[in-house]
Amino acid sequence: MKKQMILPILSLVVLLFIGVGLYQANQLKEVHIQKTVVIDASLEESFDMVKYLAYFPKWSPFLEVDPTQVVEVKGKDGSVGAQYHWNGNGGKDLGYQEIVAIEHLKSISMRCDIQKPFQAHPSFDYSFEKSANGVKVVQDFRLESSLVDAFFMWVFNAKSGMENMNARGMQLLKEAVEKQDVSYSVQ
Repeated sequence: MKKQMILPILSLVVLLFIGVGLYQANQLKEVHIQKTVVIDASLEESFDMVKYLAYFPKWSPFLEVDPTQVVEVKGKDGSVGAQYHWNGNGGKDLGYQEIVAIEHLKSISMRCDIQKPFQAHPSFDYSFEKSANGVKVVQDFRLESSLVDAFFMWVFNAKSGMENMNARGMQLLKEAVEKQDVSYSVQ
């Protein structure tokens, strides 16, 4: 008699898990994460640290996690169309980000093409504004996913990881600008 109860209970638990997962996944189909940092430096230095992709290794949270990552900048750095390519984690992380818009000293927009470990196309939009304490830099991260991808993001709590990674990147940006003079010419 007890064995006959196990299958219906187990089926109910699985259905409940899938139902909750699909509900939660629907909330993750569009992920928006906004992070802000105030940098004690000039507007030009803060802007250039983001605009020139050759500087990204100075504040990349991904390189902090995987220092063996191989990176390359393609195109004219600091201009629309420039790309930052990465290959890390023994070939398991692969993709690039591309500058798609620049409004001098105001905003920079980038789009990513992540090929591994999963396929995704998030965007990063940065805005820059002078404030009483320095330069306020706002990062807007957006990612649209299918319901299936969003389900797996829920299962693995990926949004929390993205929030932590973006917060760390903004902190590293602040530290990189405040520690260094970025006014020299980038090749």
